[in-house]
Amino acid sequence: MFANVLIANRGEIACRVVRTARRLGMRTIALATPADRGALHTRLADEAHEIGAGAEGYLDGEAIVALAQRVGAACVHPGYGFLSENADFAELCGKAGLVFVGPSPAAMRTLGLKHAAKALMAKLGVPVAPGYYGDNQSPKFLKEKAYEIGYPVLIKAVAGGGGRGMRRVDAHVEFESALEAAAREAVGAFGDPRVLIEKFVAAARHIEVQVFGDRHGDVVHLFERDCSLQRRRQKVVEESPAPGLPEATREAMCEAAVAAARAVGYVGAGTVEFLVDAARGLGPDSFYFLEMNARLQVEHPVTEAITGLDLVEWQFRVAAGETLPLEQSEIRRTGAAIEARLNAEDPETGFLPSPGRILALRLDAGPALRVDAGVEADDEVTPFYDSLIAKLIVHGPNRASALDGLRAALGEAVVVGPKTNLAFLDALFADAAVEAGGVDIGFIDANAARLGAEPRPPDPRAVLAGAAALIAPPPDAGADPWSVGDSFELSAPRRVGFEVLVDGHVERLAAIESDGARVIAFADGRFAATEGPPPHVIRIGDAAYALCGGRQVRVERVDPLAGGAGGREAETGEIAAPMHGRVIALSVEEGDVVVAGQRLAVVEAMKMEHALVAPRAGRVTRLAAKLGDLVEQGQRLMTIAAGDE
Repeated sequence: MFANVLIANRGEIACRVVRTARRLGMRTIALATPADRGALHTRLADEAHEIGAGAEGYLDGEAIVALAQRVGAACVHPGYGFLSENADFAELCGKAGLVFVGPSPAAMRTLGLKHAAKALMAKLGVPVAPGYYGDNQSPKFLKEKAYEIGYPVLIKAVAGGGGRGMRRVDAHVEFESALEAAAREAVGAFGDPRVLIEKFVAAARHIEVQVFGDRHGDVVHLFERDCSLQRRRQKVVEESPAPGLPEATREAMCEAAVAAARAVGYVGAGTVEFLVDAARGLGPDSFYFLEMNARLQVEHPVTEAITGLDLVEWQFRVAAGETLPLEQSEIRRTGAAIEARLNAEDPETGFLPSPGRILALRLDAGPALRVDAGVEADDEVTPFYDSLIAKLIVHGPNRASALDGLRAALGEAVVVGPKTNLAFLDALFADAAVEAGGVDIGFIDANAARLGAEPRPPDPRAVLAGAAALIAPPPDAGADPWSVGDSFELSAPRRVGFEVLVDGHVERLAAIESDGARVIAFADGRFAATEGPPPHVIRIGDAAYALCGGRQVRVERVDPLAGGAGGREAETGEIAAPMHGRVIALSVEEGDVVVAGQRLAVVEAMKMEHALVAPRAGRVTRLAAKLGDLVEQGQRLMTIAAGDE
């Protein structure tokens, strides 16, 4: 076994690799960009080194290899994402005398390009979806091919994965703008603008097979995972076994996955992904090859839970030249496992990223619950990387028990600071269709609003609990409602009105004292339900954060002697950044005349693009953004002046 390992990644996967490497007696070496200085993975590792001058250091292969040589690393574990599927990086490691814990550069080059991988699958007799997988990248030609294939179609980056560089197109008139967006995203994520066009399969399920190969020619599978619960092609929930999948189909998919890995001499952990056309049934002829990921997947703990195996340990052993620890006949599956991804994002604002400091984090691990986290309380969720806070994995004797365990874990979870998808996950696992199993990849997008992904008023219990935390114990007299003079009252309870800001909006409340007890109520008499567990409240300075049912509100004090807080201003035409991120497209210049709805700029953060459009017709003034700028949430980027403004 290796003496040490340099982990060329961050977050929860870096923490995950540290745990196994340490158990195997290896010294762990972490790296971090300035944006990740002091992050959890650097604190867990035996040593940590800074890489790069900005947030892009994890993509600087030459600098990482140079660092690995300087610190005497024996091997490099790439984790997932970043350089994990970069054949050039794997080649650099080999030339520097470092063992790359993953497949060969040749296998990555064959499988990393979707069109080449589909051609290989077709030769092996594995069905592929109708589409165009050639080299002609002329926009006009691709548009013609999309028309021939028949809408709806998917535009996919040939070097892509994880939903990046992918757009669904439903009509011919939408194709050009979708192609432009997909290619731009592909360049930013993978450095390759090429795309393929594929027929969109309605009512499809996404089922993948975990494979493992060694340097001695052996390849095995470790069963399948169902990843159909996705939002905008990003996986949210993964489970095994796939609900309702016939054994004959499961065997056919696993055989096809092993054949694909063996055909390229695959070494290490890999995942072969399939699309199952539920409209054609779930028979052995109903699945299409989607892609092969030449790395460890985010959802690998699901497989570990049902097999009792440590896939990272297998990676290290195979990379060290050992044979696979088990033969195919020795690999057993027990029970069922489900994983949910807890993200720093706000479902009520279109799942915009919600970076910031984690003020409280409680993810209690019971006997059936595993938590893979990349942060702790007081850590920062940065705007520069993905929004994953933790993965919650529950294993049970059957799917029903695993679902019950996951619901219980979500119900007990506390995350305060960034907005999260906690309440959304609660609603998702309470849904009857999800409980029954077998939903398709469009389920979340079709039911997002019903599941809570739409603007909603704050939970009244959270508002009142947050306000109560602000006045008890009494703060400074200048902002204490009880310090405000009022008329003399006999017998009746004392009542004082005051204002707070609830997520930036003014709310009028009343503090009522009767028989020595204080109660906070809405000034207009609105009722707040009292059933259910009490909100979890944390007070930081002049603000309180209240978490109730997985939803969080921020309640801030307003000094009643300072004139109160004004109402919402009339539309000013100011265009502000909706989140922390980077300006990746700027479509206007100072003085340009625009029409309402015209695209002005695109801000990207945590794998999500957000287009900014003109709220009204007018002229661009006070342009304060440049292409490539890092911007903060709420920062003014420009103003659309109307009329004679």
